[in-house]
Amino acid sequence: MIFNWKCFLIPYEQAVEELKIKFRSIRNEFKKMDEYSPIEFVTGRVKQISSILEKCDRMMLPLDRVEELEDIAGIRIMCQLVDDIETVVNLIRDRDGKDLEIMYEKDYITNLKESGYRSYHMIIKYTVQTAIGEREILVELQIRTLAMNFWATIEHSLNYKFNENLPEDIRQRLKNASEAAFLLDKEMSKIKDEIMDSQGLFHKRSTSVEEVLNRIQDLYLLQMSHDQLELIRKRFWDIKRSKDFDAMNKLKEELDELIKIKREEFENSK
Repeated sequence: MIFNWKCFLIPYEQAVEELKIKFRSIRNEFKKMDEYSPIEFVTGRVKQISSILEKCDRMMLPLDRVEELEDIAGIRIMCQLVDDIETVVNLIRDRDGKDLEIMYEKDYITNLKESGYRSYHMIIKYTVQTAIGEREILVELQIRTLAMNFWATIEHSLNYKFNENLPEDIRQRLKNASEAAFLLDKEMSKIKDEIMDSQGLFHKRSTSVEEVLNRIQDLYLLQMSHDQLELIRKRFWDIKRSKDFDAMNKLKEELDELIKIKREEFENSK
């Protein structure tokens, strides 16, 4: 019997896409509320068929039990700081029994692997609606910092090159690099408040600039004169170059008043 890999992997691909959207939505919600997001970015993948076969072979798992593999579908959630990992884990635990079911968790941060690998894993059961009905599949969530992810990516590439048989000197250097990466994470955590404040300020300034530009566009649509619009644009660029955040907010408030007046004029002219 020929195993139909294309059909078999469809629900896994669907699950990865849906979960990426859900976790990215969490990130966007924090941003829209002008709050620091514990999620920096999200990626996902479905394991290559060759990798699935290799793992089945290592585990002596027959193909008719391939669904028992926990990492055919994988989601990777990147955080800036170590403390963010616990926040993300708790966000996922809050969804347990709702749109996913947590099977178990593996903490490779507190209990790092011998290789130096650090990450927090959660194995979940996730239901997808397919053309032929519901499918429950296992998905591996990996939650880690950017530094942990950089290390893990390099380690994975080296293991691939040396066929999982790393020379001892490279193995030791990787362990040393893992410790260095973790020290970096700890140092960044010490200045967490400053990092959050600076990123929050950057987001507010970016949002303010976008809002002013949107209001200038509204005034154009409300048929404000070309000369008046040019004066507003010039003032906008002067403020942006000076990086005066308070002045930008003041301009936004003034434009709100102008828009209100122009809309009233428009309504009265009907």
